Amino acid sequence: MTTTLLAAAVLSLAEILQASPAGDWRALDPEDTLYLELPSGRVVIELASGYAPKAAAAVRTLVREGYFDGAAIIRSQDNYVVQWARAEDDPRAKAMAAKTLAPEFSRPIDAKLPFTKLAYPDTYAPEVGFSAGFPVARDPRKKQTWLVHCYGSVGVGRDNAADSGNGTELYAVIGQSPRNLDRNITLVGRVVQGIEKFSVLPRGPGPMGFYEKPSEWTPIRGAKLAADVPATERLALEALKTESATFKTVVESRANRKETWFHDPVGRIGVCNVPLPVRVRAP
Repeated sequence: MTTTLLAAAVLSLAEILQASPAGDWRALDPEDTLYLELPSGRVVIELASGYAPKAAAAVRTLVREGYFDGAAIIRSQDNYVVQWARAEDDPRAKAMAAKTLAPEFSRPIDAKLPFTKLAYPDTYAPEVGFSAGFPVARDPRKKQTWLVHCYGSVGVGRDNAADSGNGTELYAVIGQSPRNLDRNITLVGRVVQGIEKFSVLPRGPGPMGFYEKPSEWTPIRGAKLAADVPATERLALEALKTESATFKTVVESRANRKETWFHDPVGRIGVCNVPLPVRVRAP
């Protein structure tokens, strides 16, 4: 069945993906794939090197230096984010405190970066869509583009100064998309597998969801880049190309729900409500 016919049919997301050609999928780059090992299992993060190259490089360096081995999830704020870092009095955290990184809140629009525009209006940006598997926004007049805060987005924590985030504190969105953070903080990637390991954590009782005692923290048992893991031990993950015909069908199917259950299809969809499928590649 062709993609055009699929779009006209009432198919589930799983059925659409099952009928997709292999060429509509891309393997995750091992250099941009981060494994976080928690007591409950693995969280996989894809780094957005095309949008935050300095932050992604800093995270890769920290991971390879073992900085996050022994770090912990220190914050879980309901309907917002989880955050992980080393303890403030940790010698390695103190040594990194004065190091800064230029913010990457946005970047110039680049024709080399693919952009699949979403046809529906957005509250926070002139245009929204998808680029290389990430939800993004654009302002053609200012010729700027940026990653947007959706469920699973991963960012670099900072203080008040724009350049105070250095990659040593990271957070992941576990609630309703906080789009007011767009262009105010550097997003460096998104969780592609295991977000439920974050979202089910007990909420921190302190202000902004911080845990009040180290005993409440969730330890990070280890962090590695897929590139540094033997090929036979890597997760063979692939993401649906957001410039593919199958992805266009996915967007149309989600915006125009034709299943019997829907009595009043909306006929539109927000950028953070479009699924970005990732699957284990068939052997």
